[in-house]
Amino acid sequence: MSNWLLWIVQSLLALSFLAAGVMKSVRPLEQLKQSMAWVGRVPPMLVRFIGICELLGAIGLVLPLATGILPGLTVAAASGLALIMIFAAIFHARQGEYREIGLNLILLLLALVVAIGRLPSAHF
Repeated sequence: MSNWLLWIVQSLLALSFLAAGVMKSVRPLEQLKQSMAWVGRVPPMLVRFIGICELLGAIGLVLPLATGILPGLTVAAASGLALIMIFAAIFHARQGEYREIGLNLILLLLALVVAIGRLPSAHF
C-alpha cells in the first residue's frame, strides 16, 4: 500500500479515535449514556480509561511517524486500537448490541491496515 494512502487511513482513523476519546474522557457520563447505552453498564472509570486509551492511540497513530521519533510506536498504537475494537465487539455481542459491532469491525480493519502497512518502517 502506498505511503500517501496509509497516511490518509491513519489520519482518518486518528480523527475518529480522537473524537471518541475526547468524548469518553471529558463528557459527563449522563450525557454519554444518552448516546451510548453501554456506558451505564460499566464502571465510570472504565469509560474514562477507554477514552484515554483512544486519545493516546490517536496521537500514536500520527505523531511518532510524523516526527520520525520511534516510528515503531505507530504500529503499536494501531495494534492497541485494533485490540480495543476486538474487545468492544465482544462486549457488544455479549450485550446483544449487534448493530454496534459494524463500526467496531470497520475501525478494527482500518487499524490492522495501518499496523501491517507500517510494519516495514517500524523501528524503535
